[in-house]
Amino acid sequence: MSEVFDLATDLIRRRSVTPEDAGCLASIGERLGRVGFRIEHLRYGDVENLWATHGANNAPGQGPLLIFLGHTDVVPSGPEEAWQSPPFEPTVRNGRLYGRGAADMKGSVAAMVVALERFVSMHPDHPGRVGLLLTSDEEGPTNLDGVRRVADYFRSIGERIHWCVVGEPSAKEKLGDLIRVGRRGSLSATLTVRGVQGHVAYPEKALNPIHAFAPALAALAAERWDEGNADFPPTSFQVSNLNAGTGANNVIPGSLTALINFRYSTASTADDLRRRAEAILARHGLDYAIEWNLSGESFLTPPGGHLREVVVSVCRDLCGTEPEQSTGGGTSDGRFIAPLGAEVVELGPVNATIHKVDECVDVAELERLPDLYRAICERMLVM
Repeated sequence: MSEVFDLATDLIRRRSVTPEDAGCLASIGERLGRVGFRIEHLRYGDVENLWATHGANNAPGQGPLLIFLGHTDVVPSGPEEAWQSPPFEPTVRNGRLYGRGAADMKGSVAAMVVALERFVSMHPDHPGRVGLLLTSDEEGPTNLDGVRRVADYFRSIGERIHWCVVGEPSAKEKLGDLIRVGRRGSLSATLTVRGVQGHVAYPEKALNPIHAFAPALAALAAERWDEGNADFPPTSFQVSNLNAGTGANNVIPGSLTALINFRYSTASTADDLRRRAEAILARHGLDYAIEWNLSGESFLTPPGGHLREVVVSVCRDLCGTEPEQSTGGGTSDGRFIAPLGAEVVELGPVNATIHKVDECVDVAELERLPDLYRAICERMLVM
C-alpha cells in the first residue's frame, strides 16, 4: 500500500486501550528520531506522552512553532464477536480500513508522522520549528496526565506554541468538508442536596431533598445562560444523572445527588456559570454541597487567523472542497493548547464510525491526509 497505510495498520494492531500505549509512542519516537527530531518521552503516572520537535534553533520558545496534536489511546472495542473482523487486526474491505482507532485517531497519527518526515526531508533547513505532541490519555475519564499535564510542563520551560493542528476526525462525508475552529467549554459538577430522612407517612418529621430540589432544578433548566454568538450556539445546561432514595417506597431519602454539565460558548466563562448556578441554589434555600470540575475552557481561532486561513486553503486546493468551519461537537485536547496562546484548528478523516463497532477509515482518504498536513507545514513556515 503506502507508508501511511503501513504505519496505521501497525498502530491499530497495538491494543492501546486508554491509558495503555502498547509501544506506539516508543516506535514513533524512534522513527522520528532517525530523521532528526529531538525526542522527549514525558511519562506521568501510567500515561505516556511524546514530544518531538525539529528546527534549526530547536529550543523551547525559539522561533514560530507549528505542532500537530494527537493520541494513540483508543476506547474499548466492546464485544469482539460483534465486529465483522477482529478490532485489533486491521482489515481492508471495500476500500476501507477497519480496526479500533482507524479513524479515532491512529490514521491521523500515522498521517502526521509521514507528513513530518516528508516535510523535513524536503525542507531540512526550514524556518521556524515543527512539532508532534502525542498522548496515551485522551480517551480516559480525567485526562490528568496527558496533554493537560504536558501543557503545564510547557509553561514551566517557556515553550511557546503558535499554531496547533489537531488530527481528530472532523469530516462529515468526505475529507476536507469540515474543520473545527473552536470548541465549547465543558464544566461539570456533582451536586448533593441534603434533607432529613424519615417515614413517608410523617413528612412533617422529615425534609425531602427531591421536593426541595425540584424548584431549583426547574429554575436551572429554564435559565438563559447566554445568547451564544456568531461562532457558538447558546450555552446549554443538562442533568445527566439524578439519584436519591434507599430503594424502599416508604422512606423519604436523606440526600439527593445530581450530576450536571454546562457546554458553554465564549459568551460565558466557567467562573460566571459557577457563580450564577450557585446563586440559584442559594435563592431556593437548599442545604447543599457542590464539587465543580472544569474539563476545559471554550476556545476559538477567529476568522482571519493565519492557521485557519491556511487550513481552509489547503482543503480547497487539495480536496476541492469549501470546508464548513465549525465549533460543534464535544471537546478535544486542543482545549489545553489554546490557553498557551496558540491558534488551534482540527482537521482529520470522516468521523461517522468513531467509537463504534466496525470503526473504519477510507483508505484513499487516509493516503491523501499526509499531503494535507505537509501542505499546512509548507504554507505556514516556508511559503
